[in-house]
Amino acid sequence: MTHSPLAAQRGEPSYVWREGQERRLQMIAQWAKLENAAVLIAGCGVGMYAAQIRHRFTPHVEAFDIEMERVQETRAEVSHAVVAAAEAVPYQSNTFDTILSHEVLEHVNDDRAAVREMVRVLKPGGRIIIFVPNRWYPFETHGYFWRGEYHFGNTPLMNYLPDVLRNKLAPHVRAYTGRGLRRLFDGEPTKIIHHTRIYGGYDNIIARLGTQGRIIRNALYAFENTPLDILGLSHLLVVEKTR
Repeated sequence: MTHSPLAAQRGEPSYVWREGQERRLQMIAQWAKLENAAVLIAGCGVGMYAAQIRHRFTPHVEAFDIEMERVQETRAEVSHAVVAAAEAVPYQSNTFDTILSHEVLEHVNDDRAAVREMVRVLKPGGRIIIFVPNRWYPFETHGYFWRGEYHFGNTPLMNYLPDVLRNKLAPHVRAYTGRGLRRLFDGEPTKIIHHTRIYGGYDNIIARLGTQGRIIRNALYAFENTPLDILGLSHLLVVEKTR
């Protein structure tokens, strides 16, 4: 699996399957149909979630990504993977039971158009599962630009800046407030089923600190579904198509 030269614009996908990814998969299974379902991975990266869903839940998995190299890697596990932009996906309307968009919307050129396309290809009664960065997480995890040079890494408090400043430093990636994320579905034939903010897997911290790292992670997980989830790493949004 290769790192992308376009990481600044598109982020880096999951390259290994660890506890954090497993936890998110269980959330997906909780809120959407996976067993023998027609599933679309919208922005598949190197195919980690596509492979897990195909092996464990359903053979009917399709995927797309904008990078050919990513699609080729995904095809090692999921043969039905194509190159496409999120704003114009090559599928018929009302095709999928479940669509997963995992940390993708923040990178697309037009997130509203990408949402419209997901709704279009979803069956009535089907669900879209979306994970995107939370604007109020204390770190911007995608790096920033300074004087034309990209600096990768966690940057504290950047997302707390006013939009005009934040977007100059990080024009390559969005971070969403809850209201801003839900607003993407205004006018669409959908309803919000569930919306919360979740903390990360912190697998690297646990690898360094062991039991102490697990205690820290469990304490953060206890904040979920409380007012303190406002500081969570990502939004989890579950949307159902109504007609």
